[in-house]
Amino acid sequence: MTWIAKPRLHHPSLSRNAVGYTRRDYEGKVSTLCAGCGHDSISAAIIQACWELDIEPHRVAKLSGIGCSSKTPDYFLGNSHGFNTVHGRMPSVLTGANLANRGLTYLGVSGDGDSASIGMGQFVHAIRRGVDMAYIVENNGVYGLTKGQFSATADQGSVSKRGVANSDAPIDLVGLALQLGATYVARGFSGDKAQLVPLIKGALGHRGVAILDVISPCVAFNNHAGSTKSYDYVREHNDAVNRLDVIEGRAAIAVDYDPGEAIDVVQHDGSVLRLRKLDPDYDPTDRLAAMAYVNLHQARGEVVTGLLHVDPAATDLHGHLGTVATPLNQLGAAELCPGAAALAKINAALR
Repeated sequence: MTWIAKPRLHHPSLSRNAVGYTRRDYEGKVSTLCAGCGHDSISAAIIQACWELDIEPHRVAKLSGIGCSSKTPDYFLGNSHGFNTVHGRMPSVLTGANLANRGLTYLGVSGDGDSASIGMGQFVHAIRRGVDMAYIVENNGVYGLTKGQFSATADQGSVSKRGVANSDAPIDLVGLALQLGATYVARGFSGDKAQLVPLIKGALGHRGVAILDVISPCVAFNNHAGSTKSYDYVREHNDAVNRLDVIEGRAAIAVDYDPGEAIDVVQHDGSVLRLRKLDPDYDPTDRLAAMAYVNLHQARGEVVTGLLHVDPAATDLHGHLGTVATPLNQLGAAELCPGAAALAKINAALR
């Protein structure tokens, strides 16, 4: 077996952010995923977002479960804290870490199998409790590690690589997150970095649970004709509720079209992106309207991307529990064990 390692030396002319780090400082190991996997594009977007936010890598805790998606934290933020949990149990481990040390930025990475099947209960309760975390679901509709069986998010009627049609109704993680009260809900596409980076930045900066469902085509098992999570299908059915721009070191692409209309825009790499401008009356702070909007366009066979809902006044689990501002892992014995009198007072309050 041949191992490929990234060089440790960085070119001295690389740009640095406000805290002195280059973009390379936010990278991890060389990916072992299939070439062209959408998950690698998400990793690149996470790297870009953290660099632009001036987050110190050692102030990030990244946690994952099991699956192709849950391997990706090894490919970004190599100098951060990391923990790979058991299948579907990432949210509860992250919750414990967050309660012990609220001073870190928490990033949970999961997949449609990890969150929508065995981890559904954990997904639900993390949202219900309002755990302060950015929860990214890398959603490809299949179990890639076990050779392409349908996952719980696969659309009814979609066809597998072997030609088998899915007869089960899909679980919509965005719709579920909206219904459960998540205070930041968004959906992105791994092939749309200009939109995805700002969505990740918003999720990382949000206080409370931020759910970001990213459609990420599996090039090995779910990128063929008949799949509703392939690159071609998502590009043809993408209805972006908003467009958040990130300008990189290239000439800006200028477009001019009316609100509500669609337009094909040729990108720098030659690909064609079909844009639909944000509806003028769309309000991401209206949860009920967001649920109706998602359901309406889902019935039309369209994939809605962008910031669907945000609650600017959201609180998190620490606010619900009334914990102290100092991280619990920094408290001493006197604060953590206040004595028998304090214990008796707590027990009396519970009678």
